[in-house]
Amino acid sequence: METIPAILKLDVGGLPVSWVRWQTAVTLYARDRVRWEAGEERFTIHGGICAATGLRSRMEIGSIIAVADKSRRFEKGVPLLTNRTLFQRDRNLCLYCGLQFAASHLTRDHVMPASRGGASAWENCVTACRHCNQRKDDRTPEEAGMKLLAVPYTPNLAEYLILQNRRILADQMEFLASYARKTATHAA
Repeated sequence: METIPAILKLDVGGLPVSWVRWQTAVTLYARDRVRWEAGEERFTIHGGICAATGLRSRMEIGSIIAVADKSRRFEKGVPLLTNRTLFQRDRNLCLYCGLQFAASHLTRDHVMPASRGGASAWENCVTACRHCNQRKDDRTPEEAGMKLLAVPYTPNLAEYLILQNRRILADQMEFLASYARKTATHAA
């Protein structure tokens, strides 16, 4: 079987919720939980052979599905902060020197150092190269004489889903990008 990418799950109101595997999407279809679809991409999933008819079962699923349940994943509205998504948010740029690095050469820097009460939160964390992070040490950027090149922000749900998935289909990206542009509150 061809490799099927993640399916974009929306709530019934059209709010992006999560990525689900095709197996989960098939279960949602089978349980009649899918209320509507968006996007152009469709995938045909083939199942087993029915003993009574001798026919092979099949189901078509869309790349973007709206489901009738309410997700509790983002009840507080704040997506999970990981180094991978932080580095992607900052486009693998050190927000002190402005150079781009491979993820293996990047670190998470707390603008207000954690040792001084700085939270591990999107608004207090930026991507930094090892050199700049060591140079900044246990100080604020101002104390270290280093200028922060961008203001850290919390990505909205659509932006977070873009950061999370490495293999987004064109119709999924179009859907998420339009949502991200409408609701983004950070400076570009």
